[in-house]
Amino acid sequence: MSETHQAACPIQTEHIHPPHARSNLLRLTLAQALAGANSVVVYAIGAIVGNMLAPSKALATLPISIFVVGMALCSLPAGRIAERFGRRTAFMCGTGCGVLTGLLAALAVVYGSFWLYCCATLLGGAYAAVVLSFRFAAADCVALAKRPHALSMVMAGGIAAGVIGPQLVTHTMQLWGYYPFAATFVAQAGIAAISALLLLGVRLPAPHHAHSNGGRPLGQIARQPAFLIAACCGVVSYLLMNFLMTAAPLAMRLCGLSQESANLGIEWHVIAMYAPSFFTGRLVSRFGARHIVLLGLLLIATAVIAGLQGVAELHFWLTLVLLGLGWNFGFIGASALVLQCHRPEEKARVQSFNDFVVFGMVAVGSFLSGGLLSAFGWNTVLWLSFIPLTLAGLALALAPANTPEQPAMQG
Repeated sequence: MSETHQAACPIQTEHIHPPHARSNLLRLTLAQALAGANSVVVYAIGAIVGNMLAPSKALATLPISIFVVGMALCSLPAGRIAERFGRRTAFMCGTGCGVLTGLLAALAVVYGSFWLYCCATLLGGAYAAVVLSFRFAAADCVALAKRPHALSMVMAGGIAAGVIGPQLVTHTMQLWGYYPFAATFVAQAGIAAISALLLLGVRLPAPHHAHSNGGRPLGQIARQPAFLIAACCGVVSYLLMNFLMTAAPLAMRLCGLSQESANLGIEWHVIAMYAPSFFTGRLVSRFGARHIVLLGLLLIATAVIAGLQGVAELHFWLTLVLLGLGWNFGFIGASALVLQCHRPEEKARVQSFNDFVVFGMVAVGSFLSGGLLSAFGWNTVLWLSFIPLTLAGLALALAPANTPEQPAMQG
């Protein structure tokens, strides 16, 4: 990193290793697995339940879109709570929303209320927004050089989420008689409660008052070329993952495939999203974050091409697996780039603002997904994915040569 950049963005050089680091990482990883399962349930059956309850079939994917809106709306408040009261307080607020998500969704199914179900998924998005900060909390637990690895290890908890979520749906969706999926949502609330118990044991440094009021204006930070590139790549990686995963389960049902087949496709998709996390951090450290983001974008493009080959079960599964792999490299690489853009006292604001930008754009894509699928079909959804892929590729290609590529992460 150049001396100029070091002066603009000083990094901490001391060896940061809180005494509870190992316990924190374990708890955050387990909580990521359980909380991720909640999100997987929403994605696996959100459009199916929406189609069952909605007054119009065109609104079938609206609950998933509202889930993403909840992520966007709550990213900044979650960051502010963490900055002022500490990350653990933010974690408790998030898991409380997770419990309410499951209970309200179950009531929505019982009473046949589409709008109550949308309220439930909005709270689910709030929960997911807080869960996304787990990766940054993990980076606070370890020395600077180990931060890419800690970030990716917590994300690896999503592998278990990829199994728990779909299996939860498969084994509970018919347990409540005339109310399909109601028992699934009750179980979802229970999983969120267990996650809260795990997070109560997380011990992180208390927020420093001077840090919460210091640092550069957010607008100045957001105008950095490095931040713009990181945000653009994070947006495209997550937008396309959500755009295609939202539509895929419903598209499979419309093509005559079973719910169990859709569940299995989502299961392998989520496993693919998180399985590379065991080594993504090392790849970022060795090759640089931008190269890993580029690999992610290429994998997403391959997923789109695979989907265009047909509508058999195998085509959907291959698309979802490649999409998951692409998301992992693209999103973790982009997150690593974000950690290079701020000073220690700016971290909560910058990280939450990045997530706000990402999920604000993802929400737009999610709203479009259902309408496009309903009006034009699965192939149109796939073809349109090439537009943001091209934009992200151009952003990486045109990035200034002196954009920081160091794997050392800032506080």
